[in-house]
Amino acid sequence: MYDRIVIAVDGSTEAKRAARRGLLLARVFGATVDVLSVVDQSSLWLTKTAAEKTQLRERRETTLTTIEEVAAELDQPVTTKLAEGKPAVQISEYAAEQDADLIVVGRQGLTGLGRRLLGGVTEDLLHRSDIPVLVVPDGDDTDEMEADYSRVLITTDGSENAEAVIPHGIAVAQRYGSEVHVLNIVDLQAAGGAFDAGGLEKEFLERLDERGREAVEKVADEVEESAPDLTVKTAVERTASFEGTAAGIREYVEENEVDLVVMGSHGRSNLRRQLLGSVASTVLRTVDVPVLVVTRSG
Repeated sequence: MYDRIVIAVDGSTEAKRAARRGLLLARVFGATVDVLSVVDQSSLWLTKTAAEKTQLRERRETTLTTIEEVAAELDQPVTTKLAEGKPAVQISEYAAEQDADLIVVGRQGLTGLGRRLLGGVTEDLLHRSDIPVLVVPDGDDTDEMEADYSRVLITTDGSENAEAVIPHGIAVAQRYGSEVHVLNIVDLQAAGGAFDAGGLEKEFLERLDERGREAVEKVADEVEESAPDLTVKTAVERTASFEGTAAGIREYVEENEVDLVVMGSHGRSNLRRQLLGSVASTVLRTVDVPVLVVTRSG
């Protein structure tokens, strides 16, 4: 599944944590690893002297050297590259050139009020990339020599893109002997309108639940057929949160101590289309475990 992994780093502590996750995953899959750091063109434009430009490049080179040292500790060979330009563009293009199967990045930043925000580079990359992206949150406490994916959650809304997620969830679960959870969220706000969720008829809710059960059972059947040794649990949960499906996913992750979320970049809710910027983007902003985002073509 993952023969070549591109890890993008920017010198932040979060990026280094993400790099460790990527290196550990590569070791498990026996993958080739490329580590890329991009000097942002906007930063270069702000420099006034050649010395300042050199300093920016040297900082990124130091970052690459640090990741090389981490890789050596893990006995994982890597190739490093320094690039210049718009980070998301450079990362996406480089991964495509390398015929990568996975990109690994860190989730970026907190506001002064402590609200998690998805970094601009990460979100731009998710919009651009045709390659699955593993997003590692800030505060990730990966063990120095291993990562635990004991419980892998596959989310599904029954869409075509959701089905593309299944092989990725299976691949990781097989390598780690994970318990696989398959989840569908019934979004009551989307179904009934922001001010009418409480008035939904019982029969209509039951139809939504049944549609959810069909979606999770379809995924569970595929997992069990492909990997009969894996334990599979299914769930259909309702949420009335104004954050919609993402809130239901977050609550399930917390309550079931999920270690990795695998989801599509695009899909649909029970009654409406959902684009990155709603479900996937909100999940990435708010959950505290790594999230593997699979595009339509991923």
